[in-house]
Amino acid sequence: MEKITLAAFVLAYLGIVLFLGWRGFRNTRTVTDYLLAGRRSHPWVMALSYGATFISTSAIVGFGGVAAVYGMGLMWLTFTNIFIGIFIAFAFFGPPTRRLGLRLDAHTFPELLGRRYRSRAIQSSSAALIFLFMPLYASAVLMSAAKFLSEHLGLSYQEALYLFAGIVAVSVVLGGLKGVLYTDAFQAAVMTAGMVALLLLSYYRLGGLTAAYKKLAALHSAVPPRLTALGHQGWTAFPAFGSVLWWTLVGSIMTGVSIGVLAQPQLVVRFMTVRRESELHRAIPIGALFILLTVGIAYLVGPLTNVFFHETSDTLALQRAGGDVERIIPMYVTAALPPFFSILFLVTLLSAAMSTLSSQFHVIGTALGRDLLEEGLGLPARFRTLHLSRIGMVAAILFALLLGVEMERILGKTGTEIVARSTAIFFGLCASIFLPVYAAALWCRSATRAGALTAMLVGALSYVLWMLFMQEKTAALFGLSQRWFGTRSLGIVIRPEGESLLQTGPVLWTHVDASLVALPIAILAILLVSAFTPKFSPDHLARCFSPPNQNSAA
Repeated sequence: MEKITLAAFVLAYLGIVLFLGWRGFRNTRTVTDYLLAGRRSHPWVMALSYGATFISTSAIVGFGGVAAVYGMGLMWLTFTNIFIGIFIAFAFFGPPTRRLGLRLDAHTFPELLGRRYRSRAIQSSSAALIFLFMPLYASAVLMSAAKFLSEHLGLSYQEALYLFAGIVAVSVVLGGLKGVLYTDAFQAAVMTAGMVALLLLSYYRLGGLTAAYKKLAALHSAVPPRLTALGHQGWTAFPAFGSVLWWTLVGSIMTGVSIGVLAQPQLVVRFMTVRRESELHRAIPIGALFILLTVGIAYLVGPLTNVFFHETSDTLALQRAGGDVERIIPMYVTAALPPFFSILFLVTLLSAAMSTLSSQFHVIGTALGRDLLEEGLGLPARFRTLHLSRIGMVAAILFALLLGVEMERILGKTGTEIVARSTAIFFGLCASIFLPVYAAALWCRSATRAGALTAMLVGALSYVLWMLFMQEKTAALFGLSQRWFGTRSLGIVIRPEGESLLQTGPVLWTHVDASLVALPIAILAILLVSAFTPKFSPDHLARCFSPPNQNSAA
């Protein structure tokens, strides 16, 4: 009976998603409709779509599991997500992005950069980087959804992965960005309802709000010795300053995710979909509330799972999950909460995953179809943007599916935080490669084509090198440092008495996110190279930076 109810809810949900996608498809008539929803989206719809794209199962399941291990210190990530990812993005980056896209008739993020710097090389290289690196993030979303489906439907991981990838493939190729915006807004409402219910039911199950956190604070002595040695001070406290866990949270996860959101291509294009600049400011409260009620709740409930497993005389969540932190939230929902909520939470995670993946595959598909093939290679007119973009979407889905299978096969039994780590890597790459070039495109008249190309190159190279050989979590994940130099990170000094971490004052270099190194290098590169290379003509600069036309509509 429960499986029949679950199937009915999932089918009803998918039916609504398919209807909204079909509606968007029917209302798509031009390239601008397909790529930018006609530049006439409602600010609330845009804000909900932005939030649903930003927040995926990676945040709810992946980072929720990380919060279960590290504690409520991860709540600071909610604050930085709202302040940087919503307020700074909408108030400061949004308006000039919309103006520049409208003046240059740009429809994609690579096209925006390419036309600002008058460079097909920048447009093509940006699109190639999106096509190569964004599937890493997409595979993390697929993995987290597949793990929850596996937990509830009794499927193997690979069966759940293939099932969900098939569902996404059917829904995402129906229409352009109009369909994505419609479905995202619906999915955002489902996500909000599901997460609020998760919080309320968790408080009820643990004896109320005050009692739940008193119980969590009392578990200080139950923190595993391994985590205590790394700086864990209890699940209601922030890790000790300068400790390994402190640098993991602040210098890696929080930094990479918070800064990287400003230059995510699938989010930047949202700013170009609204009718007027003033609507970006109207969208801020909606976006902020959505972030608070989704990831804010996930990072509150994550630590509380330890109370439940402790009270039921079970092992703590991380131990029960066999070292796989992505399984903690699904296991808690299954074991602690009423059966009916499992159905609602499954649909919540499906919404989180599908909203993020639809936007990702839309951006990857347009990067391949419009930016690489149509404009980069100059294909003839018979190869239309719509068809090429759909081919790109299918290729992206297959690529992400392959990554999801391989990462779980290689790393799934090691206890590595695959979902959270993959998300942080993608956000960090966006910050290192795109953010200096994107910011300079909006505000720096003296930025040159050579400076932008150099910044992208050195940003990508420095990020990848630091990630592969210095940052301990990622270096150990890829294993090249161990294979070539005999140590999982070049920041680990091997002595006869044991290992020690390379440290300068309070800085643990093995736990500094690669974006904190690559981003300053890329900024320096664009400034220095632009100072000594030819500038753009006054006419082009006037076109890019002329005063706004009173919030004119598209």
